[in-house]
Amino acid sequence: MLRFPGHGRHQPDDIVIGPLDLPGHVDEALAVQAVAFGLGPDEVAVRRQIVLRHMTFPGARAFGATVKGRLVGFVYGMPNDRAHWWSTVVEPYLRARGHDDWLDDSFVITELHVHPRYQKHGIGRALITTITDGADQPRSILSAIDVDSPARHLYRSLGYQDLARQVNFPSAAKPYAVMGAPLPLLRADSR
Repeated sequence: MLRFPGHGRHQPDDIVIGPLDLPGHVDEALAVQAVAFGLGPDEVAVRRQIVLRHMTFPGARAFGATVKGRLVGFVYGMPNDRAHWWSTVVEPYLRARGHDDWLDDSFVITELHVHPRYQKHGIGRALITTITDGADQPRSILSAIDVDSPARHLYRSLGYQDLARQVNFPSAAKPYAVMGAPLPLLRADSR
């Protein structure tokens, strides 16, 4: 059961979604990502520097999911900027499909991860809707490994659609899909 602060009685085993000081909890967050995404220590070390740099960008923010004070999931993102590395990689793929305008006035979901033990409980959905509900931009974009997966199913259920597929990131073993959705995201009861 998901409990949000201020909504009903708090139980000790409740999952609480709230703002996350990601720089202050970067190692805890990356431990979740390492298990969820299968990262080794060298990849975690690289991502640590990336996360810390991203959180200095204007408008960057993060939310976490905790159980008994332990982080079990997190999301972070920021207003997109065409000068950011991610945008420079995906722009040619989006342009080729007539969708490069999605790089403007969009909130990008940079990372969303939930510990496998806590997946399929609505935590990912709660995290992404919480962070995008606070966005000033009219739409959101993200990238996900381009396979039929629970993550891609979640994004589609929220209104994200494929903007480009088979996007190759340097050093990534698998191609990605870039997806976009108007904000606010769809809710389960609005379909």
